[in-house]
Amino acid sequence: MTDLIEVIRTTWGWTVIDPKEAVLQNEFGNLIVRDAGNQFWRICPEDIYCEVVADSESTYQALLEDKEFGEDWKMAALVESARKELGPIQPGNVYHMTIPSPLGGKYDLSNLRTVPLAEAIGLAGEIGLQIRDLPDGTQVNIRILK
Repeated sequence: MTDLIEVIRTTWGWTVIDPKEAVLQNEFGNLIVRDAGNQFWRICPEDIYCEVVADSESTYQALLEDKEFGEDWKMAALVESARKELGPIQPGNVYHMTIPSPLGGKYDLSNLRTVPLAEAIGLAGEIGLQIRDLPDGTQVNIRILK
């Protein structure tokens, strides 16, 4: 996972995360990442955020036992729908919202596909950097450059 850590460092470094290891991943590419200071961050590609969710090992363990966090983390209904529509994900890939929710993307099957995990994490970080200072509701234009 060294490559993934470098993707996180490169594309999410603007959040001041100093990633050490990815400790947990869900089927939508959400990650729990331990940083160099032993804090735990959640990276959520579909909602484009990276934030501290636990400031120690003990608070991280408590988070894992929290029912509300567990339901949010598993995304069970959406994962089940995605699996039926797109099939099981291949190793190294995740389900991914084509248009992230902060840009108006809906949590429905027409907005889902599978992509490599590093691509989902990297793209979300790059978008997050570009929209971080925009007020909610700001209209944006997305240009894809190749």
